[in-house]
Amino acid sequence: MTDPLTFRAQFPVLERLSYLNAGTEGPVPRRAAEAVKQRVELEATAGRCGHEYFDALMELAAQLRGAYAGVLGCDPAEVALTGSTTDGVNTVIAGLRLRPGDEVLTSDEEHPGLLAPLGLARRRDRIKVRVVPFAEIAGEVTSSTRLVACSHVSWVSGRVLDTVALAATGAPVLLDAAQALGAVPVDVGALGCDFYAASGQKWLCGPEGSGCLYVRPERLDELVVPWPGYGSLADPANALESEPAEGAARLDHGFPAGVRSAWARASLQLLGDAGWEWVHERAAALAERLAEGLAERGLEVGPRGRSTLVSWKSEDPQAEVERLSESGIVVRSIPAFGLVRASVGAWSSEHELDALVSLAARSAR
Repeated sequence: MTDPLTFRAQFPVLERLSYLNAGTEGPVPRRAAEAVKQRVELEATAGRCGHEYFDALMELAAQLRGAYAGVLGCDPAEVALTGSTTDGVNTVIAGLRLRPGDEVLTSDEEHPGLLAPLGLARRRDRIKVRVVPFAEIAGEVTSSTRLVACSHVSWVSGRVLDTVALAATGAPVLLDAAQALGAVPVDVGALGCDFYAASGQKWLCGPEGSGCLYVRPERLDELVVPWPGYGSLADPANALESEPAEGAARLDHGFPAGVRSAWARASLQLLGDAGWEWVHERAAALAERLAEGLAERGLEVGPRGRSTLVSWKSEDPQAEVERLSESGIVVRSIPAFGLVRASVGAWSSEHELDALVSLAARSAR
């Protein structure tokens, strides 16, 4: 078991703030900051050229791919390196070559990062997008459903998708994992999904512009590579004639930047060293503590699952976020739903959650 205080000390921002916003951007570990400094110093002094430099970048990317695969519960060959959850969603939506009349089923608690690609496909490809309640999505699948695209964990409420019921429908499934990977236990094989798009900068504490996409091997050849380039080719020296590269790496986004790989890998190593089971269990238990505390003080807490997000109603969510910020507590608002949302990690403390409950209850009087 990891010591909570020792783990918390790995995140410098927590020395001055109650940082409860990993659902937007995770706290930066000290280890990751050091890895970035070392990488930038290396590139500045040794230069960015030659076979040795190129081979080292490829090795860093391979290590990062392997680290993501470890958290996903899959083979590294099934993982593409992307820049965000939305990058992964766009890769699948564009790559499937949806046709006029194809139905994509989604929910009423989806992030713009998933809805925007669907909106474009509806305008460009004339597909049908049907929106149903998050909790009822499995029961809404029909024989006309070409794809289900929804969140594993709702960014709005913290509810967790009934993946067993959804997998039983037999429909192809694309899961938005922005609020899941790193926050809750994930085994993509057990989830029964075909595509799993995740962010690196949130619960994995990586840099902005990092993320990954899992593609079930049987589905890989169904995807056209939306933006082919050097890394997507089996034989870059014969680019006009080359077949795609092996595995999901053909779907990588751009050249694997050394700083991104070094930062993301260092953060994943820290979380892995702490123990993913401990990280997930502590975060979920603390989030439950917060939800119960808010409800006991009379606040209207939204329906949620065993996740790391806690949302509650507020007459003026943004004003509440600003008021809490004045006391050193960082949360966010979701104005369209009238909610304030806290993101609780294994790095959070009981003391700061109790302080949040007291302050939120005081403003609700």
